[in-house]
Amino acid sequence: MSERLSVLKTYKLYVGGKFPRSESGRVYEVSDAKNRWLANAPLSSRKDARDAVVAARKAFGGWSGATAYNRGQILYRIAEMLEGRRDQYVAEVADAEGLSKSKAAAQVDAAIDRWVWYAGWTDKITQVVGGGNPVAGPFFNLSSPEPTGVVAVLAPQKSSFLGLVSVVAPVIATGNTAVVVASEKSPLPALSLGEVLATSDLPGGVVNILSGRTAEIAAPLAAHQDVNAIDLAGADEELAKELEIAAADNLKRVLRPQPVDDAGADWSATPGTDRMTAFLETKTVWHPTGALGASGSSY
Repeated sequence: MSERLSVLKTYKLYVGGKFPRSESGRVYEVSDAKNRWLANAPLSSRKDARDAVVAARKAFGGWSGATAYNRGQILYRIAEMLEGRRDQYVAEVADAEGLSKSKAAAQVDAAIDRWVWYAGWTDKITQVVGGGNPVAGPFFNLSSPEPTGVVAVLAPQKSSFLGLVSVVAPVIATGNTAVVVASEKSPLPALSLGEVLATSDLPGGVVNILSGRTAEIAAPLAAHQDVNAIDLAGADEELAKELEIAAADNLKRVLRPQPVDDAGADWSATPGTDRMTAFLETKTVWHPTGALGASGSSY
Protein backbone atom coordinates (compact mmCIF):
# COMPACT_ATOMS: atom_id res chain seq x y z
CA MET A 1 0.00 0.00 0.00
CA SER A 2 1.47 3.35 -1.04
CA GLU A 3 1.97 6.06 1.58
CA ARG A 4 -0.47 8.92 1.15
CA LEU A 5 0.59 12.52 0.82
CA SER A 6 -0.10 14.84 3.74
CA VAL A 7 -2.67 17.55 3.12
CA LEU A 8 -0.93 20.63 4.47
CA LYS A 9 -3.11 23.41 5.78
CA THR A 10 -3.02 26.83 4.13
CA TYR A 11 -3.54 29.41 6.87
CA LYS A 12 -5.32 32.61 5.87
CA LEU A 13 -6.35 35.88 7.45
CA TYR A 14 -9.87 36.35 8.79
CA VAL A 15 -11.33 39.68 7.67
CA GLY A 16 -14.99 40.63 7.30
CA GLY A 17 -16.13 37.04 7.80
CA LYS A 18 -13.98 35.81 4.90
CA PHE A 19 -10.57 34.18 4.58
CA PRO A 20 -8.37 36.27 2.28
CA ARG A 21 -4.67 35.85 1.70
CA SER A 22 -2.61 38.93 2.44
CA GLU A 23 -3.02 41.43 -0.39
CA SER A 24 0.79 41.58 -0.53
CA GLY A 25 1.01 37.86 -1.32
CA ARG A 26 3.68 37.52 1.37
CA VAL A 27 4.01 34.71 3.91
CA TYR A 28 6.46 33.89 6.68
CA GLU A 29 7.58 30.65 8.26
CA VAL A 30 6.15 29.62 11.62
CA SER A 31 8.19 27.17 13.69
CA ASP A 32 7.51 25.26 16.89
CA ALA A 33 9.38 25.65 20.17
CA LYS A 34 12.12 23.34 18.82
CA ASN A 35 12.51 25.44 15.67
CA ARG A 36 10.82 22.87 13.44
CA TRP A 37 8.75 24.24 10.57
CA LEU A 38 4.99 24.12 11.16
CA ALA A 39 3.39 26.21 8.43
CA ASN A 40 3.52 29.39 6.40
CA ALA A 41 1.37 32.18 7.80
CA PRO A 42 0.16 35.27 5.91
CA LEU A 43 2.39 38.31 6.37
CA SER A 44 -0.18 41.09 6.65
CA SER A 45 0.40 44.50 5.14
CA ARG A 46 -0.83 48.00 5.98
CA LYS A 47 -3.54 47.52 3.35
CA ASP A 48 -4.76 44.39 5.18
CA ALA A 49 -4.92 46.43 8.41
CA ARG A 50 -6.98 49.14 6.71
CA ASP A 51 -9.33 46.55 5.19
CA ALA A 52 -9.83 45.02 8.62
CA VAL A 53 -10.76 48.41 10.10
CA VAL A 54 -13.32 48.96 7.34
CA ALA A 55 -14.86 45.54 8.08
CA ALA A 56 -14.91 46.21 11.82
CA ARG A 57 -16.58 49.59 11.38
CA LYS A 58 -19.20 48.14 9.04
CA ALA A 59 -20.06 45.46 11.63
CA PHE A 60 -20.14 47.80 14.61
CA GLY A 61 -23.69 49.12 14.19
CA GLY A 62 -25.33 45.71 14.07
CA TRP A 63 -23.19 44.16 16.82
CA SER A 64 -23.46 47.07 19.27
CA GLY A 65 -27.19 47.26 18.56
CA ALA A 66 -27.80 43.56 19.23
CA THR A 67 -29.26 42.67 22.59
CA ALA A 68 -26.80 41.75 25.31
CA TYR A 69 -28.58 38.41 25.65
CA ASN A 70 -28.01 37.67 21.96
CA ARG A 71 -24.31 38.53 22.24
CA GLY A 72 -24.08 36.14 25.18
CA GLN A 73 -25.66 33.35 23.17
CA ILE A 74 -23.14 33.83 20.35
CA LEU A 75 -20.16 33.88 22.72
CA TYR A 76 -21.43 30.68 24.32
CA ARG A 77 -21.78 29.13 20.87
CA ILE A 78 -18.10 29.93 20.24
CA ALA A 79 -17.22 28.02 23.41
CA GLU A 80 -19.32 25.06 22.25
CA MET A 81 -17.49 24.91 18.94
CA LEU A 82 -14.08 25.24 20.55
CA GLU A 83 -14.97 22.31 22.79
CA GLY A 84 -15.71 20.26 19.69
CA ARG A 85 -12.29 21.10 18.22
CA ARG A 86 -10.42 20.79 21.51
CA ASP A 87 -7.89 18.21 20.27
CA GLN A 88 -6.86 20.43 17.36
CA TYR A 89 -6.21 23.40 19.66
CA VAL A 90 -4.33 21.28 22.19
CA ALA A 91 -1.95 20.18 19.42
CA GLU A 92 -1.52 23.72 18.08
CA VAL A 93 -0.91 25.24 21.53
CA ALA A 94 1.55 22.46 22.43
CA ASP A 95 3.53 23.14 19.26
CA ALA A 96 3.32 26.92 19.60
CA GLU A 97 4.37 27.18 23.22
CA GLY A 98 6.50 24.07 23.67
CA LEU A 99 4.12 22.60 26.25
CA SER A 100 3.32 19.00 27.08
CA LYS A 101 -0.05 17.74 25.90
CA SER A 102 -1.46 17.89 29.44
CA LYS A 103 -0.32 21.49 30.01
CA ALA A 104 -1.58 22.54 26.58
CA ALA A 105 -4.92 20.89 27.36
CA ALA A 106 -5.16 22.90 30.56
CA GLN A 107 -4.55 26.11 28.58
CA VAL A 108 -7.22 25.23 26.02
CA ASP A 109 -9.75 24.26 28.69
CA ALA A 110 -9.13 27.55 30.46
CA ALA A 111 -9.64 29.45 27.20
CA ILE A 112 -12.96 27.70 26.54
CA ASP A 113 -14.09 28.41 30.09
CA ARG A 114 -13.15 32.06 29.60
CA TRP A 115 -15.48 32.36 26.61
CA VAL A 116 -18.27 30.98 28.80
CA TRP A 117 -17.36 33.41 31.58
CA TYR A 118 -17.58 36.43 29.30
CA ALA A 119 -20.76 35.10 27.69
CA GLY A 120 -22.35 35.29 31.11
CA TRP A 121 -21.26 38.90 31.59
CA THR A 122 -22.83 40.34 28.43
CA ASP A 123 -26.21 41.06 30.05
CA LYS A 124 -24.85 41.87 33.52
CA ILE A 125 -22.09 44.43 32.99
CA THR A 126 -24.62 47.26 32.54
CA GLN A 127 -26.09 46.62 35.97
CA VAL A 128 -22.62 46.60 37.54
CA VAL A 129 -21.18 49.78 36.02
CA GLY A 130 -24.39 51.70 35.24
CA GLY A 131 -27.35 52.81 37.33
CA GLY A 132 -29.34 55.71 38.73
CA ASN A 133 -27.51 58.64 40.32
CA PRO A 134 -28.93 60.69 43.23
CA VAL A 135 -29.13 64.38 42.27
CA ALA A 136 -30.32 67.51 44.03
CA GLY A 137 -33.33 68.40 41.91
CA PRO A 138 -36.50 67.05 40.28
CA PHE A 139 -34.63 64.89 37.77
CA PHE A 140 -33.89 61.29 36.95
CA ASN A 141 -30.15 60.92 36.33
CA LEU A 142 -29.21 57.61 34.68
CA SER A 143 -25.78 56.38 33.59
CA SER A 144 -25.38 53.49 31.17
CA PRO A 145 -22.27 52.02 29.50
CA GLU A 146 -21.89 51.99 25.72
CA PRO A 147 -19.19 50.37 23.56
CA THR A 148 -16.29 52.54 22.46
CA GLY A 149 -16.27 51.33 18.84
CA VAL A 150 -13.50 49.68 16.83
CA VAL A 151 -10.73 48.33 19.06
CA ALA A 152 -7.29 47.26 17.81
CA VAL A 153 -6.02 44.37 19.93
CA LEU A 154 -2.37 43.31 20.01
CA ALA A 155 -2.63 39.75 21.27
CA PRO A 156 -0.09 38.49 23.83
CA GLN A 157 3.09 37.17 22.24
CA LYS A 158 3.70 34.21 24.54
CA SER A 159 0.22 32.99 25.44
CA SER A 160 -0.95 32.10 21.93
CA PHE A 161 -4.47 30.97 22.80
CA LEU A 162 -5.52 31.61 26.43
CA GLY A 163 -3.98 35.08 26.31
CA LEU A 164 -5.60 35.69 22.93
CA VAL A 165 -9.07 34.76 24.20
CA SER A 166 -8.51 36.81 27.36
CA VAL A 167 -8.04 40.02 25.34
CA VAL A 168 -10.54 39.42 22.52
CA ALA A 169 -13.61 38.12 24.41
CA PRO A 170 -14.05 41.14 26.73
CA VAL A 171 -13.82 43.55 23.79
CA ILE A 172 -16.67 41.98 21.83
CA ALA A 173 -18.76 40.97 24.88
CA THR A 174 -19.67 44.60 25.46
CA GLY A 175 -20.51 45.39 21.82
CA ASN A 176 -17.20 46.60 20.40
CA THR A 177 -15.68 45.18 17.22
CA ALA A 178 -12.05 44.14 17.03
CA VAL A 179 -9.04 44.06 14.73
CA VAL A 180 -6.71 41.50 16.27
CA VAL A 181 -2.98 41.21 15.60
CA ALA A 182 -2.03 37.62 16.45
CA SER A 183 1.15 36.58 18.23
CA GLU A 184 3.97 37.15 15.75
CA LYS A 185 5.87 33.96 16.59
CA SER A 186 2.82 31.74 17.30
CA PRO A 187 -0.10 32.91 15.14
CA LEU A 188 -1.59 29.54 14.20
CA PRO A 189 -4.03 29.13 17.13
CA ALA A 190 -5.36 32.62 16.41
CA LEU A 191 -5.78 31.95 12.69
CA SER A 192 -7.58 28.70 13.49
CA LEU A 193 -9.88 30.62 15.83
CA GLY A 194 -11.12 32.50 12.78
CA GLU A 195 -12.50 29.23 11.40
CA VAL A 196 -14.58 28.79 14.56
CA LEU A 197 -15.79 32.39 14.57
CA ALA A 198 -16.89 32.11 10.94
CA THR A 199 -19.33 29.31 11.76
CA SER A 200 -20.49 30.40 15.21
CA ASP A 201 -23.20 32.97 14.32
CA LEU A 202 -20.76 35.82 15.01
CA PRO A 203 -21.44 38.43 12.30
CA GLY A 204 -18.62 38.93 9.82
CA GLY A 205 -16.37 41.82 10.75
CA VAL A 206 -16.95 41.70 14.51
CA VAL A 207 -13.56 40.03 14.92
CA ASN A 208 -10.85 40.34 12.26
CA ILE A 209 -7.58 38.44 12.68
CA LEU A 210 -4.27 39.45 11.12
CA SER A 211 -0.90 37.70 11.35
CA GLY A 212 2.56 39.02 10.62
CA ARG A 213 5.05 41.48 12.10
CA THR A 214 3.37 43.06 15.12
CA ALA A 215 5.12 46.44 14.76
CA GLU A 216 4.40 46.62 11.02
CA ILE A 217 0.66 46.02 11.47
CA ALA A 218 0.20 47.92 14.73
CA ALA A 219 1.62 51.22 13.46
CA PRO A 220 -1.15 51.94 10.92
CA LEU A 221 -3.79 50.74 13.39
CA ALA A 222 -2.57 53.10 16.12
CA ALA A 223 -2.57 56.02 13.67
CA HIS A 224 -5.88 55.11 11.99
CA GLN A 225 -8.51 57.80 12.46
CA ASP A 226 -11.37 55.27 12.51
CA VAL A 227 -9.92 53.12 15.30
CA ASN A 228 -11.31 54.22 18.66
CA ALA A 229 -9.11 52.27 21.07
CA ILE A 230 -6.08 50.02 21.24
CA ASP A 231 -4.98 47.27 23.62
CA LEU A 232 -1.19 47.01 23.84
CA ALA A 233 -1.03 43.60 25.51
CA GLY A 234 1.32 42.19 22.87
CA ALA A 235 3.63 45.19 22.48
CA ASP A 236 7.04 45.48 24.12
CA GLU A 237 7.91 48.67 25.99
CA GLU A 238 9.55 50.47 23.07
CA LEU A 239 6.75 49.68 20.63
CA ALA A 240 4.10 50.58 23.22
CA LYS A 241 5.56 54.08 23.58
CA GLU A 242 5.53 54.63 19.82
CA LEU A 243 1.94 53.41 19.53
CA GLU A 244 0.75 55.59 22.42
CA ILE A 245 2.15 58.65 20.64
CA ALA A 246 0.43 57.67 17.38
CA ALA A 247 -2.83 56.91 19.20
CA ALA A 248 -2.91 60.37 20.78
CA ASP A 249 -3.60 61.99 17.41
CA ASN A 250 -7.31 61.13 17.53
CA LEU A 251 -7.52 60.63 21.31
CA LYS A 252 -7.77 56.86 21.18
CA ARG A 253 -8.44 55.08 24.41
CA VAL A 254 -5.25 53.11 25.20
CA LEU A 255 -5.00 50.10 27.47
CA ARG A 256 -1.38 49.66 28.45
CA PRO A 257 -0.99 46.80 30.93
CA GLN A 258 1.89 46.74 33.37
CA PRO A 259 4.20 45.11 32.55
CA VAL A 260 3.57 46.01 28.91
CA ASP A 261 4.95 42.73 27.57
CA ASP A 262 2.97 39.67 28.64
CA ALA A 263 6.07 38.01 30.12
CA GLY A 264 4.77 38.58 33.63
CA ALA A 265 1.08 38.20 32.90
CA ASP A 266 -0.84 35.34 34.49
CA TRP A 267 -3.56 34.72 31.92
CA SER A 268 -5.00 31.84 33.94
CA ALA A 269 -5.99 34.18 36.80
CA THR A 270 -9.61 35.25 37.16
CA PRO A 271 -9.83 38.22 34.78
CA GLY A 272 -12.30 40.45 36.59
CA THR A 273 -14.19 43.17 34.73
CA ASP A 274 -11.29 45.54 33.99
CA ARG A 275 -10.88 44.58 30.33
CA MET A 276 -14.60 45.01 29.70
CA THR A 277 -14.83 48.42 31.35
CA ALA A 278 -11.62 49.59 29.64
CA PHE A 279 -13.46 49.90 26.33
CA LEU A 280 -16.79 51.27 27.53
CA GLU A 281 -17.99 54.86 27.50
CA THR A 282 -20.55 56.08 30.03
CA LYS A 283 -23.62 57.93 28.76
CA THR A 284 -25.53 59.92 31.37
CA VAL A 285 -29.09 61.07 30.72
CA TRP A 286 -31.04 63.68 32.69
CA HIS A 287 -34.84 63.65 32.59
CA PRO A 288 -37.32 65.75 34.57
CA THR A 289 -39.42 63.76 37.00
CA GLY A 290 -42.59 65.70 36.19
CA ALA A 291 -45.58 66.17 38.49
CA LEU A 292 -48.71 64.16 39.23
CA GLY A 293 -52.13 65.47 40.19
CA ALA A 294 -53.35 68.79 41.52
CA SER A 295 -51.23 68.48 44.64
CA GLY A 296 -48.09 68.72 42.53
CA SER A 297 -46.56 65.58 43.97
CA SER A 298 -43.75 64.28 41.86
CA TYR A 299 -42.48 60.82 41.16
